[in-house]
Parts: sequence; C-alpha cells; structure tokens
Amino acid sequence: MDLQPLGDRLIVETLEEEATTSSGIVLPDTAQEKPQRGRVLAVGPGARNDKGEIVPMEVAKGDEIIFSKYGGTEIKLGTDDVLILRESDVLAKVTSKGAKSSKKKQLAGASA
Repeated sequence: MDLQPLGDRLIVETLEEEATTSSGIVLPDTAQEKPQRGRVLAVGPGARNDKGEIVPMEVAKGDEIIFSKYGGTEIKLGTDDVLILRESDVLAKVTSKGAKSSKKKQLAGASA
C-alpha cells in the first residue's frame, strides 16, 4: 500500500534507540522509552496560509528528524509500523552525525 500524506503531514519510520546504556547495561523493551527519532518516508505538499497559498514543508523525504514524544498517529504499513505526523510535531532535523561533545556545546551557546 502506498500512502501520500495530505497538507502539512509526513510519514515517518521510527528509528530504534540503543538497547544498551553507555556503561554496557542491556535494557529490556519494557524499560526503553518510546522512540523520538525517525526517517521521513513521504511528505505532503504543505499547509495553506491565510491567502490560500501552499507553504512548502521544511523537511524532505530521507531527512532524519526528532519529533515530539506523543505526537502523531501510529499505523501499520505492511509489516512495518509508521507514524503520520504534522510538521508542527517535528522538533528538529538531524544535520550531522559524529562529533557529539564539542558540537553540542557550540550549538547550545555554552562555552567550555
């Protein structure tokens, strides 16, 4: 089944978080938090503004995003579970992978 989201909605495949803590403790499924990270599978055309013009979406297919914990609607798409979210449920776009510690401080405005 193919889905095309409408308006400012997007379809997201959730990415599972690590099942092991930094100290090496394995967490069972019941102790893990609900995932808040995902990959965009499809996007709608965008919401309409007051003049009736379509405002393009800020996320695109293939983007990795962070979304609100309890946002969206879970549906089953074949054997996979996906989320349908509004663009307003997206908190951030993941722009790079790697070097964690120094980048976080710079982005947060903290000084070392």
